[in-house]
Amino acid sequence: MKKILSIIVMLVLVTACKSQKNQFVSIKNNNDLNYADKIISLSYTKIKRAHPWITNNAFKIINSKTLQEVPYQLEYLGNENPQNVLIQLSVNNNEKIKLAFLKEKPTEVPPKTYGRFVPERADDFAWENDKIAFRTYGKALELTPKQNAYGIDVWVKRTDRMVINERYARGKYHEDHGDGMDYYHVGYTLGAGNCAPFVKDSLWYSKNYSRHEILDNGPLRTTFRLYFDTWKVDGHMVNATKTISLDAGSQLNKIEVSYNSETIKNLPIVIGVIKRDEVGLELFDTKNGILGYWEPTFEKYGTTGVGVVFPLQVDDMKLRKDQYLAHLNVPTNKTFTYYTGAAWDRAGVFTTSNDWFKYLENYKKQLNAEEFKISY
Repeated sequence: MKKILSIIVMLVLVTACKSQKNQFVSIKNNNDLNYADKIISLSYTKIKRAHPWITNNAFKIINSKTLQEVPYQLEYLGNENPQNVLIQLSVNNNEKIKLAFLKEKPTEVPPKTYGRFVPERADDFAWENDKIAFRTYGKALELTPKQNAYGIDVWVKRTDRMVINERYARGKYHEDHGDGMDYYHVGYTLGAGNCAPFVKDSLWYSKNYSRHEILDNGPLRTTFRLYFDTWKVDGHMVNATKTISLDAGSQLNKIEVSYNSETIKNLPIVIGVIKRDEVGLELFDTKNGILGYWEPTFEKYGTTGVGVVFPLQVDDMKLRKDQYLAHLNVPTNKTFTYYTGAAWDRAGVFTTSNDWFKYLENYKKQLNAEEFKISY
């Protein structure tokens, strides 16, 4: 009975919205791709203009077709005021969905992304979503060279709960306590998709990040920025910033990088994935900008898939010693973007190399497509 009453009330609310001008935001999928639990960014300014009564987190969004509440997050990007409204929505090919904005308190969205600085573990920065987790290394770890690493680390998961704090608290994240573990090895490589200048057949690694800034921290997207101190690249002084964001439901991070220098305009770089000694499977698609790796299977740990997707032109992909490297040439003092991440077969979603490579290929198709037409 309570459920029926709730539906009746919702119908009344949506009907009321229909009677008012500019009460809907419409989202049209203009391509033949299906999007499942996609994070879509809406302009907060445009929504506010159409709905002047809106105040931060004091409204509810309803899918007028399903009458279901749509989870959302106000995205600040480090600013004082909201910049965007992030919603999580499934949209089929050529489908149009109308969203109603209601003067009601929204249902609290459980955290599906999270990240934090970890000073108690040598200045790690760790982050996760409901699919996978990652970490990168800070300045304190440079004092212990045998433990230091240059690349991005992967923490595999088979739960949609946030687990970073639990794993650090028990201090045994190399053991599987039912939700996954850290068995990924990085060492002095780029790990799972880090980048570095590549000049005169040499990798010019920076040191670990020196400063961090959290721009947004869930529940649907976590974004943070890492700053790297100046280092010498073939006689030129270079510094870098990396802005990393991870959406709920995604296996891949969005990474925006700027290499800054006063003496060079362009910089050859590589984005790399560590190769294991045992036999795995690789996907080298230079033309479409996809690097995939399905690691060898270990009886104790399972199998990890790692992948990088490039919106920009890739010059070459090849194996160099113990790393798969994608070669690019980027301008300095400007930002370039790529996507990198991982999956674990024991999470039950990607159980073969074919599953993983198809995911990477579809991800690139989505990047290439005109995703949505949004009307406010």
